Amino acid sequence: MNQTLLIYNTLHRQKERFEPLHAPNVGMYVCGPTVYGDAHLGHARPAITFDILFRYLKHLGYKVRYVRNITDVGHLEHDADEGEDKIAKKARLEQLEPMEIAQYYTRRFNSAMEKLNVLPPSIEPHATGHIIEQQQLVQQILDNGYAYVSNGSVYFDIEKYNKDFKYGILSGRSLENVKDASRENLGGVGEKKNQADFALWKMAQPEHIMRWPSPWSDGFPGWHCECTAMGRKYLGDEFDIHGGGMDLVFPHHECEIAQAQASMGHPAVKYWMHNNMITINGKKMGKSYNNFITLDQFFTGNHELLSQPFAPLTIRFFILSAHYRGTVDFSNDALIAAEKGLERLQSGLKDLMRIQPAKGSLPEIQKFVEELPQRLYDAMNDDMQTPEVISLLFEACRQVNILVDRKAKISADDLQKLSETMHLWIEDLLGLKPAEGSADPTKEKAFGKAVDMVLEMRAKAKAEKDWATSDRLRDELQEAGFVIKDTADGAVWSI
Repeated sequence: MNQTLLIYNTLHRQKERFEPLHAPNVGMYVCGPTVYGDAHLGHARPAITFDILFRYLKHLGYKVRYVRNITDVGHLEHDADEGEDKIAKKARLEQLEPMEIAQYYTRRFNSAMEKLNVLPPSIEPHATGHIIEQQQLVQQILDNGYAYVSNGSVYFDIEKYNKDFKYGILSGRSLENVKDASRENLGGVGEKKNQADFALWKMAQPEHIMRWPSPWSDGFPGWHCECTAMGRKYLGDEFDIHGGGMDLVFPHHECEIAQAQASMGHPAVKYWMHNNMITINGKKMGKSYNNFITLDQFFTGNHELLSQPFAPLTIRFFILSAHYRGTVDFSNDALIAAEKGLERLQSGLKDLMRIQPAKGSLPEIQKFVEELPQRLYDAMNDDMQTPEVISLLFEACRQVNILVDRKAKISADDLQKLSETMHLWIEDLLGLKPAEGSADPTKEKAFGKAVDMVLEMRAKAKAEKDWATSDRLRDELQEAGFVIKDTADGAVWSI
């Protein structure tokens, strides 16, 4: 089968054939959360997007080292080095140690990811655990002449860098655009040569709790340093993929590119990949806009915009139902539709067990089964077209329904192939498989025996031609939220 994977490289603004630097090894770095609050839907999207890529690359036979960091220092309230450290501010408000805040929200983030069936990364480094590596990075940039010390802080000299390289190659912004925006937003230059210069190391003010000794001052690293330093430590001076949300293209990832070039003289990353935003009424969902819904609120239904709780896999399906580079506008109705879509796939898997194989398959069924795997690969290989993958799996579910209703025939071999394909793509590659020990999304385990008992009573009533009782039992089950379908093998139900 053709397994040429194309991925969209933000750096070149086009789809490119994925060719690892050191096949079969693949190095992938994805920006993780700043842990000062509960994860929301906007955090779930990059986690699920790159979980799909992680799963698929491993399925294709690559040995993937996946690094996703935890930012627990250095991310100030404003991206241009202004304001208070986000974690230190939360700690001050809660009267806790900053590491208490970081530890608490890291645990909650990882718990939410587990519920969403997001595989853990190979390595999850913390910024505070790599202060030495960040200081070494800063010193390299200073030694190469692309940074300067000012009042105990170290700043990246964008103008000097731009003469030798080009600042703005990822975001498409010119240096003059960046300088004009910085002047407009922040006014005077202060201790920087240029207001657009970004901090590599910040001297800590007396009230600042999080500080480390350095050759320049007692202070803390700039936000952008951690990913450059940790990516290099765990993936080498050059690696394959760097991912994150589109909101990180500028300034975070742009600054990472500059830091790598300034310290090593060459780029670190071959493919830059970015997922688009989750929006509410057309506006980006995020803590800074105070319009976010936490994942726990989705799971419990405890939010005014939610009509009910939504299972974690429903959230996962909702995110996968749109291409990762397209925007997804949240609505309660969209989640209800996602819930139905997920149930449709899971019912398709369940109904596979009810198909009675025949001696041979109808030609059209055999053709569908044979062509389905390559059609699925073609969709995923085209920059991870998960909506197309889901559409093809819905088509497979339609074929399953036809076979269950005995309107077509399938051989045992073709049935096994169809089953293997559907289980692989639904459960393993899309990750829509309930975690071990978790509640079944259809609540089949909770209600199964009771519903089956009622259906047996209904079958007995039908056998005795007691149509009134039969109809009443069916109607009451439907009013309770069950769908009852009569088949040649008896009645079946779903939520």
